[in-house]
Amino acid sequence: MTTPLPETGKPAGKGRLLIALIPLLVFGAIAAGAAKILYEQDVNGKDISEIPSALIGTRAPSLALAPLEGSGVPALTDSAIAGKLTVVNVFASWCIPCREEHPILLELSKDKRLNIVGINYKDKTEGALAFLKELGTPYAAIGVDPKGAAAIDWGVYGIPETYLVGPDGTILYKRVGPFDQKSLAEGFYPAVEAALKKQGS
Repeated sequence: MTTPLPETGKPAGKGRLLIALIPLLVFGAIAAGAAKILYEQDVNGKDISEIPSALIGTRAPSLALAPLEGSGVPALTDSAIAGKLTVVNVFASWCIPCREEHPILLELSKDKRLNIVGINYKDKTEGALAFLKELGTPYAAIGVDPKGAAAIDWGVYGIPETYLVGPDGTILYKRVGPFDQKSLAEGFYPAVEAALKKQGS
């Protein structure tokens, strides 16, 4: 008669393999879910950076921001955008995508149909001034938002973020993330042309 081996409490070989695979299976399920969400957001060529905003079609939040001292441009207030087709760009010197986007804003500032203004988000004055000195100033007005209160009013997700505001103060378009040629061609420029057409009519 043989004496059975004492139980060690450890699962047999196949059981151990199954337990080891559980974290991998869980990760795979999460990754598959995330991929599905991304696919649904990017279906039919839709840019997932074009995040819808509840503010589009509504009046832009009031602006009464202090100036960026030393920038040489006025403060960002309601009067700085009143009656003008305005691009409101939220930026900061510590934001790497803002640096990448900046040449596009400089080009846009040459379009006399557009009024480009900036909200300097949670930045240090010296950093913002150095940023503009190095890269140029596309803004006709800049307001500082040291605590992000204005950004909350505007529904900012992350920076850079840009809004197109009609002459009547209505938000017409929103871009989350830096501009590139695709987003300009497929989102921004059509919104500008539609606004100008409406203004002309």
